[in-house]
Amino acid sequence: MLLTPYRETLALPGIKSLLAVATLARIPIAAGAVVLTLHVVTDLGRGYGAAGLVGAALTIGGSVGAPVIGRLIDRRGLRPALILTTVAEVIFWTVAQSLPYWPLLIFALFGGFLALPAFSVARQSIAALTPEAQRLPAFALDSITTEISFMAGPALGVLIATGPGPRVAMLTIAAGILASGLGLWLLNPPVRAEHEAPIAAGERVPRRSWLRPRFVAILAVTLAATLVLSGTDVTIVAVLRENGELSWSGVVMSLWAFYSLLGGFAYGTMHRRLPAVAILTPMAVLTMAVALGSAHWWLLAILLIPCGALCAPTITASADAVSRMTPASARGEAMGLHNSSLTVGVALGGPLAGLAADTLSPPWGFVTVGGIGTLIALAVLPAELLRRRRSADPTAASAPTPQPDHQPEPALPSPRPSADAESPLPTADALASGTAGPADIVPTAAGHP
Repeated sequence: MLLTPYRETLALPGIKSLLAVATLARIPIAAGAVVLTLHVVTDLGRGYGAAGLVGAALTIGGSVGAPVIGRLIDRRGLRPALILTTVAEVIFWTVAQSLPYWPLLIFALFGGFLALPAFSVARQSIAALTPEAQRLPAFALDSITTEISFMAGPALGVLIATGPGPRVAMLTIAAGILASGLGLWLLNPPVRAEHEAPIAAGERVPRRSWLRPRFVAILAVTLAATLVLSGTDVTIVAVLRENGELSWSGVVMSLWAFYSLLGGFAYGTMHRRLPAVAILTPMAVLTMAVALGSAHWWLLAILLIPCGALCAPTITASADAVSRMTPASARGEAMGLHNSSLTVGVALGGPLAGLAADTLSPPWGFVTVGGIGTLIALAVLPAELLRRRRSADPTAASAPTPQPDHQPEPALPSPRPSADAESPLPTADALASGTAGPADIVPTAAGHP
């Protein structure tokens, strides 16, 4: 019974091949940051601060470029975007290994801007391939496979960079990106469902129809989640190094990733979606509590269990929410914005945790990133509670509309724009006419990028 949602999801046409290709495509992308860092430090003889600037440039470029590439997919289709980004990334990794530091720093902006959209494309295709009732386990599988990619990618990158060298590793990433782009191009997963208007129809929706405060709140929750995750990564290493237990860092971080895998798996079997902020809040609070276990590596590993188990579910919930509140013709851009929020969170978490560890003490890294995550959750939570209270108001949802005596037929409900069809909030017209039903008040929200 526990595996039934996954069996039903994997039985859907195209899901297995999409997850397999997306998992492999993400591995060279996941290796990029650590390989670039080792190249700047080892081959160019710069410090880790200089390496961090190159990583930041790559991140900024990717954050700006992801929604732009997503919009290109919405307008022109998947294959043209894959050709553009694959060629651009292969050129970047091939040329970057031979550049001096300052040209590399500038070039990294363009390399990030035209990055292969393997993460957002996978989520966009999942939304197209699965009915809404089965998206939760599908996005849970996506989060699980993303964890696998981020476990394998950096490890392989370090293995090659410390063996043949960082330059060879960068050329290997170029080859991996080429294979990834080609694999996605050959697979050509759909980005629109069969019942949705095809790209050729040229359907356009204004951003104001879906880029609303609640969508921005989901992006904030997503950013907070990855900020906590990346900050925890850095803090684990800092704490264990201070304790003289650095050799156990690989074990602790592997266990932490394993907790996330288990949590994502369990969440995908649930029949009820939870708002992303409802999962972020305990994850952030429990991350602060991990500071209490900084004395021993095994105590740290134990205290990481609850917050680690909530990592993948938070990303799953945010991706599911984005897919349901966005019209099909803008889903690529929306998923690009979601991917940008993931990336920005990762970029901010490490430096913030490192700053706290350096200025106070390593355990304060947990408190800092967990505290920031909690503050963001508390900022979003009142709006979510107010929305749910209004949705559950029986006087608003069930009051009948008076009918004139001379008109026996019932009044027709007011039409709603397509963007509101996926919104959990009933419209004002629906509330006024008494036509809001259970589908209008379903709670919202059900990947590490």
